[in-house]
Formats: sequence, structure tokens, C-alpha cells
Amino acid sequence: MTSPLAGIAQALEVLALAGGDRMPSALTPSELIAVTDAFGSLKRHVDAAYAGVAAEVARQSRAELGRDSLAKRQGFSSPAVLISTTTGTSVGESVRMIQVGEATAPRTALSGEQLPARHPHVAAALSAGRMGMTAAASIVTMLTKLALRVDSARLEDAERQLCDLAPGLRPDELVKLLARVEAHLDPDGVAPRHEELRGARALVIQERDGMLVISAKLDVETGAPVKAAIESLVGASLRRNEHSPDDDRDTRSVKQMNADALADICRHAIGCDRVPTAASTTVVIRMDLEALESGVGTATIDGIAQPVPAGMIRRLAADQQVIPCVLGGESEILDWGRTRRLFTTAQKLAIAERDGGCIDCGAPPMWCHVHHIAWWDRDRGRTDLANGVLLCTGCHHRLHSDGWEITVDGAGVEGRVHLVPPPWIDPQRRPRLAGRARYRLTA
Repeated sequence: MTSPLAGIAQALEVLALAGGDRMPSALTPSELIAVTDAFGSLKRHVDAAYAGVAAEVARQSRAELGRDSLAKRQGFSSPAVLISTTTGTSVGESVRMIQVGEATAPRTALSGEQLPARHPHVAAALSAGRMGMTAAASIVTMLTKLALRVDSARLEDAERQLCDLAPGLRPDELVKLLARVEAHLDPDGVAPRHEELRGARALVIQERDGMLVISAKLDVETGAPVKAAIESLVGASLRRNEHSPDDDRDTRSVKQMNADALADICRHAIGCDRVPTAASTTVVIRMDLEALESGVGTATIDGIAQPVPAGMIRRLAADQQVIPCVLGGESEILDWGRTRRLFTTAQKLAIAERDGGCIDCGAPPMWCHVHHIAWWDRDRGRTDLANGVLLCTGCHHRLHSDGWEITVDGAGVEGRVHLVPPPWIDPQRRPRLAGRARYRLTA
């Protein structure tokens, strides 16, 4: 494992070569990106080096030492406050730093034997500069929560895979990954957690500064129809924009579209004859056959990260606008070849099972088109599952304009989608995992 200080020294060398010792205004766009990457590496190495120091500060400040605690002797109420004040970070960040430092530091047994860190894969990823402190703290928190309920070998394998999957994910993508992995490792814990969240649901309407302020916290069962209905209307507006001339485009922001969609739905609900014009709305629930038949296990809902207990689906099943994802039946044609250009609803459901939403930004399936990987006109591409991916309008145009390529490895819903960057982004053109596969363990 690389020495923390050696990692910092190497990161500083890379930063200097990238141009980090020059004024930012003197850098070219490519140099700015290189310097940003180098600063990111440097920050990860610095945080990794300090995590062990933070853990030692906490060890010498433990409560049983009383007034002899290091933090108390320095005039601070806790080690987190000491670190926060000294380093200029928040108390929450300091707590995470201590937590990660304790989880990744080598240990000593009562016999004096040297033991590895409690989370060696996280320690290795931090030391190599591959993972940031936020991701490391989130992984450690989840693994610690499951330690008493999940076999240690499964936890270690999950830790290893998480350390491979987490680098490069946005915060919202990391939340989705950890929610899926937690449900995979501990499916029995999903139902109690769901009931706890359901009991905390709330909606408050206040009038403030001439505006109605609506604040809601909804569990997945309550909120899924709300989310699906609003996204259906917003998705229809976004799709119309894709083919509208500039002077006829809908100029509202997505936030404004969300607000207007909620108003349209409520006006319709109280009897207004101005019915919103959009495709019918469904809530698509995805689960395996065993969970459906037994009611034991977990399921996912399109566009929502948090898995739900299989038993909850029985309550939703009576709603005609909630449909299970049952794909590939004897009477369902999922590959059309060159006989038709547009993908069918059944094909989109199948592709959504594999992709989970936009393969790049993760936008919900309702906002997406099915895009031909090999173009229909230019490449004579087929309207088959293996030649389709979900893309929202923005990512569709950006990927085409910037020269990205899309590949699919494997068949059916277990296929893995990769985005291949253009040479000006990555000269080696290394494929980047995309779609739902970013949140899936291999076992």
C-alpha cells in the first residue's frame, strides 16, 4: 500500500506537470481539465493521509480520559470540534473523517499481533487516491450497519466491489448504488425500514412571501404514483421540445414544469375540464418471479433508488395503473429487426429493466427515448433490444455531438452498457460502465 505522504508527493508532481503552478487564466481548456483532475487526486490523497491522524486524535480524546482527553486539554468539547476548528471543515465532515480513519487504520490485538484494517478494501482505495472521503464514509457506514446481520465473507466481497464501482459516481448515483447493495445484502431489513419511513410521511402547505410553500416527505409506496404522474407530464414536454423549432420551444425550467404538472393534476382532480394532455401514467415495478409469488424479497420502482419490500407490492397490485414488469411472454415480440423503426412499449420496458433510465445521467425512463445504437438510416440499424438504449433528450444530443460511442455486452436484461468517450476526452477511449449495471453487484 502506498505511503500517504508519498501519495501526496506524487499528486503534487502531477499537478505541477499539468500546469497547476500557473495562473488559471493562462491555462487552455484541456490544461484546466488536467489541473482539475490533478487537484482532485491531491485532495483525495491529503484526506486519506489525514484520516489516520483524525482517528488518533479521537483515540486520545475518548470520553473515559475525562479532563486528560486531548480535545479537552485544547479547550474543545470533542475531537470532531477540535478537527473542525483546526482544519476549517464542518463538524459533520470531521466526524466522517474520524469514522473512516478508525475503519481503515491497522489494528493491534491484545496479544500485540498486528491486524489488518477493519475495511481493507476501502483503505486500499483511499491510499491509492481512487476514492474520496464522502464515498468512503458512506460505504463504511452501510457496512457497519449490516455487520451483525450479514455474513462477513459477503460483506468483504461487497466492500471490494463497492470500491470498484463507487469512484466516479455522482453523490446521487452513490446513494442509489448503496441503497441497492444494502437491499441485496439484507433483504429482510427492507420491510422494517419501509414501515419506518411510511410512518414518517408528511406534507405541509404554508403561505410565505406571497407563495404557497409545499414541503413533503413521502415513503416510496405513497410517493411513487405522485412521482410517476408528474414525470409523465414533464417527460411529454421535454420530448416535444426535442422536435420543436427554437421559436416554439417550451422555455420553462424542469422545476417550473414540475410545479405546473402538479397544478394540472390537481385541477383535473377537482373536476376542471382542462385535462392535461400526456400519455397515460403507470408505475412500473420490477421484481423476480420468486419474490412475486412468495411475497418475500425486494423490488424496485422505475425512477426511485430505494428498494421496497415485496409484500408492499400486494397492496399496490389492486391499482390498474400499477403494472409488474413481465417481459418476453410467448405472445410478445421484443425484436422487430427492420420491419419497424420505432421501439414498442414492451421493448422500452425491457430496455428500461436493463438500463434503469437514461444510461448517462440516470433520468427516469418516462423522460427518455429508446435510441438506436446503430442508427436506423445511416447504419441500417435494427429495432432490436440489443440495438436500443434509453437516453434523455439532453444526453442524446450531447453524446452525438461530442462523438461518444455506445456498446452493449451480453444479452437481455443482464447486458452491460458502456459509454466509450471520444479521443479528445480520453485518448485511450476506455469504456465507462453506464446504466443500471453501475449499481449491480456481480453476485
